[in-house]
Amino acid sequence: MPSVPTLVRTRRRALPIALAFIALFAFLGILLFRNIGRWLVVEDPLSQAQAIMVLSGGMPVRALAAADIYRAGWAPQVWLMHSDAPQALVALKIPFKGEDSYDTEILRREGVPEQAIRVLPASIVNTADELTEIAASLPADNPGVVIVVTSKAHTRRVRELWKRFGRGRLIVRAAPADPFEPAHWWRTSGDALEVVREILGLLNAWAGLPLPHS
Repeated sequence: MPSVPTLVRTRRRALPIALAFIALFAFLGILLFRNIGRWLVVEDPLSQAQAIMVLSGGMPVRALAAADIYRAGWAPQVWLMHSDAPQALVALKIPFKGEDSYDTEILRREGVPEQAIRVLPASIVNTADELTEIAASLPADNPGVVIVVTSKAHTRRVRELWKRFGRGRLIVRAAPADPFEPAHWWRTSGDALEVVREILGLLNAWAGLPLPHS
């Protein structure tokens, strides 16, 4: 059995090593915390595509970004998603004007002609539904390329879900006017909530979507 002086010396040697590991883990934790917002934002270079898809939400910045891409000549059509009225409004028998109606008005105002705007028919609930509908709307024999416009923090999850639900090549683009600040996401409650939501969504996607949309 080691003597008391030997145990004391061993503990004295182990303490700096333990403190070094604690400092290293703390540094890595701070580094991860500060950079997770940047990690969530991914974009692909633009190239010619069959359509520009505006994902639901983030109005009006996603539609405005899609209009810019359309005017630059990267695709001949802009597609929108149709969502059903919230059940609370249905129960109250209150008419619902879908987000696609507002996005259509935004696109028209930004110079996208009526014949270039298409609202996909299926009702959607979440991003997985949207990507499934996009894939189903592409030609079966030659799905080609589609540009998807979404919010900055949502881009990585869109790319991951496309691997599961998409066909053809995806170009994911973030709306430039989206106010999300990747480098300082912890400074506002809105950005912080967005990061938490996206991280949980990515974990669910990587796990095979065991948690359905509520």
